[in-house]
Amino acid sequence: MKRWMFWCVVVMGLCLVSIGYGAPKKETVKKRIVVVSSYHREYAWSQETNEGFCAAMLKFGYFDSKAQAGEYTRNDAVETSKVIVKKLWFDAKRKKSKEEKVEVTARITRVLMEFKSDLIFLGDDDAAEYIGSQFLDTKTPVVFWGVNNTPVKYGLVDRQDRPGHNVTGIFQPGYYVESLDLLKKVAPTVKTFAVLTDDTTAGRSHYKAIEYLAQQGVLPLTLKETVITGDYEVFKSRALELQKTVDAFFIAQYSSLRDKSGNYVSAYEAAKWYITNINIPETAEQGQFVRQGMLCGADDSGYNQGFEAVAVAHDILDKGANPATYPVRAPKRGVLIANRQRAAMLGITLTPEMGIEEYVDEAAALKEAK
Repeated sequence: MKRWMFWCVVVMGLCLVSIGYGAPKKETVKKRIVVVSSYHREYAWSQETNEGFCAAMLKFGYFDSKAQAGEYTRNDAVETSKVIVKKLWFDAKRKKSKEEKVEVTARITRVLMEFKSDLIFLGDDDAAEYIGSQFLDTKTPVVFWGVNNTPVKYGLVDRQDRPGHNVTGIFQPGYYVESLDLLKKVAPTVKTFAVLTDDTTAGRSHYKAIEYLAQQGVLPLTLKETVITGDYEVFKSRALELQKTVDAFFIAQYSSLRDKSGNYVSAYEAAKWYITNINIPETAEQGQFVRQGMLCGADDSGYNQGFEAVAVAHDILDKGANPATYPVRAPKRGVLIANRQRAAMLGITLTPEMGIEEYVDEAAALKEAK
């Protein structure tokens, strides 16, 4: 009887070992992820996309806690139970020359090769254009966000419904018609407008899209002129001239202007000058500009861009989705947003009938300058 019990114990022990009990625990292999942002830490859009990115990394379990999201935001790096994440900045708003961008591309590419990424995120157009081309048709999946209008233009995807390569992601459709529709409701007497933008990749894509829509006859206002410049003095002088001949402005971008000495002018400084010197209404297609002081817009949400990009990456990393067959998509539109302080400056009364979904009480550009 004792011998029988002994052999029972031995057999049970062997069974337990065979199913893993008592065996050495295998360490989880952590995914290595790199985020390349086109811009810089202080840029409001970078902060918005980062908020969406961190929220999704928490939701899908790549970050274990909000504290880790905070660590990543502060240090551009974090290691969690599932991933090792590193963030790199392209700084395209301030490094505008071709030579500077080529140098940054080479530096970031070296880091990516050494890091041996399992997945690369590319935030916005410059990262997509310059870094995306370095990793096209490699074994590393690439997910972009914030590409303006269409990602097909950079050759990273063949078609939006079937990318055809190792690259897919989230793009910005640009809510130009919706932004102008809101402006028309907020300021019903406006009939004509001009576009003001800096001379950047994003700025060029916006003004070209607006000019195309104007040619198609689908805009609620008549486009009279487009100003695209990297010169802060030209931006200011043309805005002052045009406010005498048009009813409103479409503010596409103003985050990469330079002064007479060639120094970078912050978006807050440019916005402060604009709202204290221009007395006609304006619209924009990003909520960050309305928060800084522009009158209104249909927000092409940076938060949604960052969040949805992680959702795409999760399907690739966790569910085995193939980027080549994973359709590129745009997230849902952000809010119809209006700035109460700017409205008061223009003598405009905002009412519920205008369809505004979010109100901003102050112009951040004025507050920032105090």
